[in-house]
Amino acid sequence: KDFSFPLSQYALKEVQTGPAYIFLFFFLSCVSVFTVFLNLLVIISISHFKQLHTPTNLLILSLAVADLLVGLLVMPVNIMQLIDSCWYLGQIACWIYPIINEISLLASLYCLVFIAVDRYIAICDPLLYSARMTVCKTALFIVVGWSFASLYMIICSYFNDHFRQSQLSSQCYGECVLVINYSWVITDLVLTFLTPCSVILILYSVIFHVARHQAKAVRAVINGASNTHGGKVSGSSEAKAAKKLGTLIFIYLACWIPYYLSSLSVKSMTSLSMVWTVFSWLIYINSSMNPVMYAIFYPWFRKSAKYIVTCRIFTSSSARFNLSIG
Repeated sequence: KDFSFPLSQYALKEVQTGPAYIFLFFFLSCVSVFTVFLNLLVIISISHFKQLHTPTNLLILSLAVADLLVGLLVMPVNIMQLIDSCWYLGQIACWIYPIINEISLLASLYCLVFIAVDRYIAICDPLLYSARMTVCKTALFIVVGWSFASLYMIICSYFNDHFRQSQLSSQCYGECVLVINYSWVITDLVLTFLTPCSVILILYSVIFHVARHQAKAVRAVINGASNTHGGKVSGSSEAKAAKKLGTLIFIYLACWIPYYLSSLSVKSMTSLSMVWTVFSWLIYINSSMNPVMYAIFYPWFRKSAKYIVTCRIFTSSSARFNLSIG
């Protein structure tokens, strides 16, 4: 996250053509296509169907836009750099690429925080949810999240001499190398990981606690009513809530923790290192998992995706189709 602008250094052209790299190129390309496809489905679904224009889905839409940028722009460039050591996109692209990279990742991360806040209000204070979480307020949260990500990148770029002129190699088009400075790691760790991670963990812990008590109360009422028949209702709702929240938190932490642990373990790390490559791709893959976690599990998404794939959204009044969401 914290970096000085990468210099394009003199380097010989090196293209990786071994079987392992060919397989890696194919696999990562599939991940990129998968990320773009899923997030496009989410964006089209929420944008097209009137029934999906809710505060929660607006947050999911913003998350999908950020993840789409990762799959559409960030992943392909990383695949190109992994296979070919030369940089063919020029100096301007080498300046712009890390900015798009960091803004999209940060925006995605803060969208996750806003979704956690939205779910917290919906479960812990459902009677006031419609008043507290309106479409206008949600849009404001989204603007704040994207603005903070952009402002953070501008500050990082300014203090790290981000727009330093690069040199081009006479052997090929040069390299575009990111360098993480250790002096920025702590600040970056607090602002872009520990703070949002702590908020997400605390909110989902409270959500699970409240949902567990609600499930127990409902189960007690139902079991009390069915005692005359000798019946008993299991705690399936509690188990499902625990599984869903546990999976959500585990994938989030698994994708982000390795990168920051590696950043703290060395004084500086460049985008040419294998450690950087592996741990960065873990974060990118999180953009593939977000639409799975926040949309695929919803019945409205499966139904809207079916309409999109079968081109039924092009029929008249398709925007008002009943998706049976509740």
